Amino acid sequence: MPAVARITVCAAVAGVAVWTAGPVAWADFVPGGNGTGSETQVQGDQHDQKISATAGAVVYDRSENGAGRSAGPVASVTAWTPPACYYAPKYSPDQLKAYLEPIWEAESTGYEWDAQQRDKYVNGHPYKDFNKDKEGEGYWWDSYVTPGRAGDPGALDCDKPIFWVDKGAAPPADTPQAITPAILAELAYNEIRVPGTEVTLAPAGVTKVNLPTWAWLDGARFRPVSVTASVPVLGITATTTAEPVSLKIDPGTADAETYPASGVCAINGGRIGEAYAKGKADRTPPCGVKYLRSSGDGSYRLRATITWKIHWTGTGGTGGDLPEGTFGDTQDVTVQEIQAVNR
Repeated sequence: MPAVARITVCAAVAGVAVWTAGPVAWADFVPGGNGTGSETQVQGDQHDQKISATAGAVVYDRSENGAGRSAGPVASVTAWTPPACYYAPKYSPDQLKAYLEPIWEAESTGYEWDAQQRDKYVNGHPYKDFNKDKEGEGYWWDSYVTPGRAGDPGALDCDKPIFWVDKGAAPPADTPQAITPAILAELAYNEIRVPGTEVTLAPAGVTKVNLPTWAWLDGARFRPVSVTASVPVLGITATTTAEPVSLKIDPGTADAETYPASGVCAINGGRIGEAYAKGKADRTPPCGVKYLRSSGDGSYRLRATITWKIHWTGTGGTGGDLPEGTFGDTQDVTVQEIQAVNR
């Protein structure tokens, strides 16, 4: 089907209500509806566990994800990215009819192409009457574009025409992007959000040249986070989990020393660095920085970056590791000259 036809006509989106008793959101619905959708939005109510869903292929449960205004996505430490497109169930026989017939009737794609499509999906070469006689026995599969990847060249890789798959059957061998627990895990990776990384410093606000500055993060915020992705009509699911493993301090200038010297502070038991307290002035901070030169009339841009180890588990005992991800932020640090420091 020409790309212009695929984006010109959209059928109505069907809304459904789903009930769940656990953290994984399951939806009992027939996929499809808009022809261009890429997911089912799911938001749970912690009181009655009622979940609203809009029909689509993938359900995301983000109840264990990071939250807050400063939360953001992790970036893979390698060149790896989740798939830009994939194939999954999208239409029932009636939904496919409702999607294609207006395109044909509009005659915007040309008589020859329309005739070929009618022959394929209606006239029995190889499908007859949109497979209505197989209602409930399978689904029409189509391509989806991963949210945020519409402009990615890889989004054009899933160019196979709409095809039928019986329930319980494997998709055609020439569709390597057909949805699996492993692909779900990669899509869930794309949805991971982790807390912001602005560190607490002591001294706060303004520090001094050659004065060790302690740095730490609120360990309570840095727990493992996860997103679960599922395709309910196929009964497959995958949970992708990110766990913080280290904090890297970049002082924002070469005229500085870090603690430890590598600038990488290990995370132990959720604790990141150590909070400064009275009586620690003569100690070397386990995580921090010492500036060797004043920032003058400006400030240095200190960057704190957390590295997250990422792994997944899925249907049928599947699972494994995914590339580590990072998320960081910068903050201004003013450094002043001083001749003597009284502690």
